[in-house]
Amino acid sequence: MNLLFFTIAQAAPAATPKGSPLQFPIMMALLFGVMYFMMIRPQRRRDKARKEMIANVKANDRVLLTSGILGNVQKVGETSLIVQIAEKTKIEVVKAAVSQVLENGETPSEIEPAK
Repeated sequence: MNLLFFTIAQAAPAATPKGSPLQFPIMMALLFGVMYFMMIRPQRRRDKARKEMIANVKANDRVLLTSGILGNVQKVGETSLIVQIAEKTKIEVVKAAVSQVLENGETPSEIEPAK
């Protein structure tokens, strides 16, 4: 019985898959293309919009900081802002701390209005 199995195993060589040598590089290029259009490109677009928003902050704008503090911009510097958060209370923050610039009467998008 062992001799029969050994003979059959020798008679049938293992089939090796034959594919194009370019198949792997093409699949990798397609994978990178999908990743670029699904992840990298939208992130660049969001970063560009955020930088533009921060560059356009001006005095008397109402802003939401990343810490959750709401305030009015009093003075705009090159890299920082002076923000009034309460009467007679002003703080200096870096421009990158601005999360949203709010229009008149607008509430931040993360906050649900009270019902």
